[in-house]
Amino acid sequence: MDVPVLAGMVAAVVFATANLPMVWKALRTHDVGSYSLGSIAMINGANAVYSVYVFSLPVGPIWLLHSFYVLASAVMLVLCVRAFRGRGRSSAPAAPRGDARSRHPLVDVS
Repeated sequence: MDVPVLAGMVAAVVFATANLPMVWKALRTHDVGSYSLGSIAMINGANAVYSVYVFSLPVGPIWLLHSFYVLASAVMLVLCVRAFRGRGRSSAPAAPRGDARSRHPLVDVS
């Protein structure tokens, strides 16, 4: 195996492993409030277009890496769309319950 292919394989595994905690946490908690639906949608669109190029190449490490990105981005898009629909299309976070003064760290309630 030549050095560029080996380097590509190692890089693909490292990049995928670095993204796994984010995807796993989003799957486990369904908390995607810090992600932009528009950004995730654009990433998925770019992945779709880039797939035309990547999958025209001979099978190699780039296929592994790009396949992971396509899958991870699709999962994040599904979670973001579900959260977006669940919020009733409101991008504002839910208001805290109870007395707002007692929950805000910058308000002196004494």
